Amino acid sequence: MKDSALDDTDSRLQPEVIAQEIVQDLQGALSEFAITAEALGGEIPAGAEVE
Repeated sequence: MKDSALDDTDSRLQPEVIAQEIVQDLQGALSEFAITAEALGGEIPAGAEVE
């Protein structure tokens, strides 16, 4: 059985859109980890953004 969605190239996201979404997800995750580390008494390196 073949997935018809794989054949529809018009419905796929552009690589730059996928890359931007990955960057946003990783930045959000890093921010969450930085908040947790800070709450546990850890130091956040200079340049790390904590929102």
